[in-house]
Amino acid sequence: MLNRGEDACNVLKKHIDNKDIIRIISHNDADGISAAGVIAKAIKEEDGQFHVSLIPRLKIDTIKELHNEQYELFVFCDMGSAYIDEINRLKKDVIVADHHQPSKTKEEEHVTHVNPHLFEIDGSKDLSGSGSSYLCVKPMNKKHLAILALVGAFGDMQYNNGFTGVNEIILKDAINSGKLEVFKHLKIVSKDQEPLFKSLAYTLNPPLTGLTGDLEASQEFLEKMGVSYGIKFNDLEDEEKDILKDELVKINPEICSDLFYVAQESPAIRSLEDFSSILDACGKNKKTGLGFSIAIGERGNALDAAITQLNTYRSHLMKGFQWIRREGAVEKEDIQYLYSEDNKLKTIIGTLAGVGLSIDLFNPKKPVIGLSRFQKDIKISGRTTREMVKKGVDLGKALDATSRSFGGQGGGHDIAAGAMIPYDSKDNFLNLVDDMIKDQLNKNNRS
Repeated sequence: MLNRGEDACNVLKKHIDNKDIIRIISHNDADGISAAGVIAKAIKEEDGQFHVSLIPRLKIDTIKELHNEQYELFVFCDMGSAYIDEINRLKKDVIVADHHQPSKTKEEEHVTHVNPHLFEIDGSKDLSGSGSSYLCVKPMNKKHLAILALVGAFGDMQYNNGFTGVNEIILKDAINSGKLEVFKHLKIVSKDQEPLFKSLAYTLNPPLTGLTGDLEASQEFLEKMGVSYGIKFNDLEDEEKDILKDELVKINPEICSDLFYVAQESPAIRSLEDFSSILDACGKNKKTGLGFSIAIGERGNALDAAITQLNTYRSHLMKGFQWIRREGAVEKEDIQYLYSEDNKLKTIIGTLAGVGLSIDLFNPKKPVIGLSRFQKDIKISGRTTREMVKKGVDLGKALDATSRSFGGQGGGHDIAAGAMIPYDSKDNFLNLVDDMIKDQLNKNNRS
């Protein structure tokens, strides 16, 4: 895997030295923005030039349009592995730095494919898209960019009380850069910026069952223990901090674990999780250019604007959790689903599905399929648990196969995946996904 990253680095360096403008196409979520930032910062530091696009999904038509662009190197970040057949037709040099399940098509000689699945490494937990991108620049002595790769890994929910696989190597590089500190602390978000009850409600990973996504419950929780809820965590008395820590650990022991901290950074993004949340909010609110500018080093007014986006995003999340608590999910035999046409819920339904599973808002024995209508199409966001994956569920394969049956497209990881289908196919799609998940579970039971 590291050797493949070095191959990609050699291609990248060749085009930087040739003074070529390098074309970057990346996903528009926190991992994708971080991935593009890693590649772009490396190019910039080597006095190179780039042109970047951040998009919600890669389509065959998008790749066809690239044939008309006059670039000598195309870099796909956090996407591309499912479209190697189409990417092979780009007759210029290509780097694909991805971590999603790849197609069965083998890349041609001019395509350097960096993907953990090619080396039997789990791309849903051991390496993110930004991590794959980091491996493409690591040989240029870019250990400081490992920090941004970890920001993307947090965005992809790959931190689970520790990093595993290749992410551990990236973590060591980040620490060795001399900029990242790791120490035990309460992992509630925005401790320096938000009133305490909001920090608790906004904390998604690790989740706090009964508090995450519920401002009123968080306020009541603090009132009952006699802790001031309206001030920031860092303004609490030491005794109050100890009381709070003890009570939160009872809810989820993982809430007190490693904090990843860059002391020289602006307060709002000193914690890598907080940094990731800001990039995620920019992506969800269609302010990807703003998120990218933060990823490559802009601060000041840009960071203030990004924090505003974060506040808007969190407001939408709180309303989304209220909606789930009120409406719940519709259960079929082997899946459950959410459906919304609300403009504010459309971009966050995948987050609601994943976090909702982790705080017991849904049946943990059935994958959650979130559906959002976009005019004539429906965007699908599927989430399940590690336990269900062990029992045979693979959402990436299920959503890829079922969406193609209706002229759509999909894919992703076993634990989290997405798709797009025509609106008219909604009911038949859900029935087919339900059947496919049942089949996956039955096959696993027989094996």
